[in-house]
Amino acid sequence: MEHWTRAPRAGRGLPVVTRSVRVDGLGPVDLVIFDNDGVLVDSEALSSATLAEVLTAYGVPTTPAQCRRDFTGGTPSLIRQVIEARAGRPLPASFEAAFAARLIERFQRRLRPCPGIPALLDFLGRVGVPYCVASNGTRERIEAALRAVGLLDRFTGRIFSAAEVARPKPAPDLFLQASAALRVPADRCLVIEDTPPGIAAARAAGMRVWAPAGTYPPDELGGADRVSASTAVLAAELQAALAAQRGVTSGQTD
Repeated sequence: MEHWTRAPRAGRGLPVVTRSVRVDGLGPVDLVIFDNDGVLVDSEALSSATLAEVLTAYGVPTTPAQCRRDFTGGTPSLIRQVIEARAGRPLPASFEAAFAARLIERFQRRLRPCPGIPALLDFLGRVGVPYCVASNGTRERIEAALRAVGLLDRFTGRIFSAAEVARPKPAPDLFLQASAALRVPADRCLVIEDTPPGIAAARAAGMRVWAPAGTYPPDELGGADRVSASTAVLAAELQAALAAQRGVTSGQTD
């Protein structure tokens, strides 16, 4: 039986919340679908700070906290729509390009992979479980982020952007496109998502979803099948579960 467990708070951080699940309860997994920002790459804080700077420069004073709250996981068109409604005027046509250029430059200097992700990708490759990335970001942004952290080659031919479907997350279109393109039924896909809209999209697609806390606190990720304390914890848990299913070692060390 599944149940929530809560560990004591560590300092000023969030409580660590996980869902206790037997490894044999994972079910068959023939495709792992990763979100990008906050799952593969540790970009959420960097993106929010950069967006706030660009909006402020365009005459719409905005803080990183506001951007993180309102736009995490959002598409460029959603950001424009919300900001123009607040400002009562259109943003210049150059806004998206200016934001993308500044963000990519910062990716090249400061972006890092999320903890545990490179080892998890190594493991998935070793046991023959395919994986891909499906993000609300533009293809340019996804590729720039993965290139900056040395992961782009691992996703060749397996990058899916919301710009390529009719509706972004929280609609299921993007995840369904990924599963169809890679010829894996939805019920044999496992989505790794760190935001409520992404979790909702996976649910609407009929897919299981695991979520690392961090971008959002654990109590806002309750729609997921499993919530882990971080990407590092989730990566270790998924390796252990898949290794048990396949009768192999996870490759982790104590």
